[in-house]
Amino acid sequence: MRQLEALREPSSTRGVVTFGCEIREVRRLWTLASRMTLPEFRWVLGDSQNVAELRTEGLPLGLLAHGIMGSPSLDHYVQDSVELVARAVGSAAKENPALALIPGTTNCMDVPQSNGSSGEYLSRFLSNTSFEGQTGFISRDSFSQNVISEAHHYIWSLQLDPLGQPTWTRLGRWRRGEVLMDRRAWPSHQGSGGGGDWRRSARLHMRVVTLVEHPFVFTREVDSDGMCPAGQLCLDPLTNDSSVVKGLFKKLSGRNGSVPTELKKCCYGYCIDLLEKLAEDMGFTFDLYIVGDGKYGGFKNGRWTGLVGDLLSGAAHLAVTSFSINSARSQVIDFTSPFFSTSLGILVRTRDTAAPIGAFMWPLHWSMWLGIFVSLHVTAVFLTLYEWFSPFGMTPRGRNRDRVFSFSSALNVCYAILFGRTVAIKPPKCWTGRLLMNLWAIFCLFCLSTYTANLAAVMVGEKTYEQLSGIHDPKLHHPSQGFRFATVKESSAEDYLKKSFPEMHEYMRRYNVPATPDGIHNLKADPQRLDAFIMDKALLDYEVSIDAECKTLTVGKPFAIEGYGIGLPQNSPLTSNISELVSQYKSDGFMDTLHDKWYKVVPCGKRSFAVTETLQMGIKHFSGLFVMLCVGVVLSLVTTVAEHIVYKLVIPRVKEPRFRYWLHTSQRLHRALNSVFNDDKLPTVTKPDKRCNEGNNQSACWNPSESSHCNRRRVLPQEMQNDLERPTSQELPGPPPPSPQSHPHTFPLLEKHLPIVTNTNGRSDMLGRGLGQGLGPGQGGSGQGTTSGPCRALGVGDCSPGLGVGRKPLVQELSELEGQILVIKQQLQTAMRRKRELEQYQSDNQQANQTSHSQPTTHQSNQFAQYTQPHEQTNPHTNTLPEF
Repeated sequence: MRQLEALREPSSTRGVVTFGCEIREVRRLWTLASRMTLPEFRWVLGDSQNVAELRTEGLPLGLLAHGIMGSPSLDHYVQDSVELVARAVGSAAKENPALALIPGTTNCMDVPQSNGSSGEYLSRFLSNTSFEGQTGFISRDSFSQNVISEAHHYIWSLQLDPLGQPTWTRLGRWRRGEVLMDRRAWPSHQGSGGGGDWRRSARLHMRVVTLVEHPFVFTREVDSDGMCPAGQLCLDPLTNDSSVVKGLFKKLSGRNGSVPTELKKCCYGYCIDLLEKLAEDMGFTFDLYIVGDGKYGGFKNGRWTGLVGDLLSGAAHLAVTSFSINSARSQVIDFTSPFFSTSLGILVRTRDTAAPIGAFMWPLHWSMWLGIFVSLHVTAVFLTLYEWFSPFGMTPRGRNRDRVFSFSSALNVCYAILFGRTVAIKPPKCWTGRLLMNLWAIFCLFCLSTYTANLAAVMVGEKTYEQLSGIHDPKLHHPSQGFRFATVKESSAEDYLKKSFPEMHEYMRRYNVPATPDGIHNLKADPQRLDAFIMDKALLDYEVSIDAECKTLTVGKPFAIEGYGIGLPQNSPLTSNISELVSQYKSDGFMDTLHDKWYKVVPCGKRSFAVTETLQMGIKHFSGLFVMLCVGVVLSLVTTVAEHIVYKLVIPRVKEPRFRYWLHTSQRLHRALNSVFNDDKLPTVTKPDKRCNEGNNQSACWNPSESSHCNRRRVLPQEMQNDLERPTSQELPGPPPPSPQSHPHTFPLLEKHLPIVTNTNGRSDMLGRGLGQGLGPGQGGSGQGTTSGPCRALGVGDCSPGLGVGRKPLVQELSELEGQILVIKQQLQTAMRRKRELEQYQSDNQQANQTSHSQPTTHQSNQFAQYTQPHEQTNPHTNTLPEF
């Protein structure tokens, strides 16, 4: 307190006051000094301070402090040590690689052969190596041979930022025994006595540089008056010269405003909205211009270009755009905290593939197609088995049906249901088969519905693109001939690839483009100039979302996480203030609002189509069906030729030993193999003349030579014969005498009523032929000059010599015996049916006699008349039995 009272004495010289106590005592002393009327003094903190942890509350403005910015960590010391050795070895290898890299002795017991060793040679370069490291200035003491790390020792001053908030501003630094000042410690206009407050007399005005990158910065032309109805007026000077930029803004701020219209643009976008918000909250004005060379900034030819170069030259005070923060740029300029987080991505082009021949099969996987057709044939097999083993099915060994359900019939049913054909099919008769057929129909319904639903989407929406898994994909590290990929020159993406993958960077240098729009254009151009484009994923995602043709797509995993920040000159007092505001914008949702405003675009892949828009499929999508149809026509021709070959060559040989079991496979094939053809040596029956008129008592004439004036007897179908009612044998006249042309040992009833060709379960044969041969006289033939048995059985008066009774081959005899057995079986069946009908008729007649005794004769006569009336219409002989 006494020392403070001594400072009030007029005799005290005005000068610098140093605080030689702890920081809490400094705050207490300053509180007391602010209550006293003291002349102006320069206040200095005598002890070294860590400014990063030094709070500004309770300290006078203009207070000077010195110290470091944080303590170096062990990792920093290790990094500086390795860098020192690397620099020394690199310098030594340039002069004498053999001595620097190959040691002179490999064993401690060896005596060096030469005067100097590699260790001594390298030590000289270690002594002369110095650089600015992470822990400070690294050098080697020439006396002690120790490596010295001079910590970063800075001089700070407590001043007000443009918002009026106290902040520590760096004034200079201590380096190798010298103080290097960046600015004056106490500006002449600063009042520092008695806690005086210093503020600038006018609002802060800054020049802001930007770079056009959608959606962060857009540009459009100004209106006819040279103004911007929306957005901010910006200049496009087309140069990085700071004097030209300053001159243009000086002319623009003048009364005439004589800046050419072609240099004026209207800038808007994500970053422009952020800049306007910062200017409003911090209270500064700005002039905006576009960087002249259109680059972010890279170290080239000994100087920085782009945005970094404008900040270093003083042409701009702020750089606001999609400005990536990396270590190289952070060493020469300052960045605020990131306002946008992103990473690097890979953009490729999608291509509409030409529909291949099998495009119509794409909706279903090959395994599904295989399963459908395997299921079809398995279902056909079970349908056939169920039908054959059912008592009500159309089985080849079942009841005497006109049609047989074979395996080919089951295939026809299954294929008709699968493809929805409305054709005549032979459905199964048993309930089990019908149930299985309906289940197969349900299966086909779901399969075809799924196929139809996916057909348009699969065939129209099919696109292909380069399959890249990420930055470590072999296509990028070992590119094949013709595979081209690129990035933007002097961007953070190029800097990352150059450091991490030098070989890849060397390959892609020839394809690198000046700006992002150029890379997108080369990727979408026809012919395609790039196969992949590597850039910030935030920019690529926006390009994909606005692609109306849906030609681009981001692939692979993101890599190289980075952030966008606002660039400022190094040691700018605005860095911390802008960073605080950016953090505040993130917390209160302002940055989310900006993101939704400029990124709320429906992605191309999820874009909903209009109601009137249709997916058209041309002939190219169904080319496979046309090819399949043409192949089917060709195969049909081949099949036709094969059918004729089989018919002419194969069937005659297979037919010799008559197979009986072809009916189980195909009824048509059975008929083709076992039917009697015209080329068989059998007599043909000439169709009788219908004009012939024969009496009722005459017998039918089956002799072709005598049939010109006789009427052929009709033969009723077997089903009609079974349904007729028969009178009893007692009341009906006996059968007519046999025809004079009949053989005494033949069957007259069968001879009259069975057709020449009889069908039994689909098997056709000449029944009379076998019967006549088997029952003729002598079981082998007759004497010379007489007609053979078959001719007699058939009632044919003329026979060819080929049918005479002779010794047949063994195979022919077996076939004939088989025919005889079938005829006898048919005759027995007919006789049994006749017996049952007569017994039924007799039973009905007895019941009628018991109920009606008055007119038994009349009743029986009427009954008999009703029975015989239908037969009189078909049989002209009134004294013969009905036909069977």
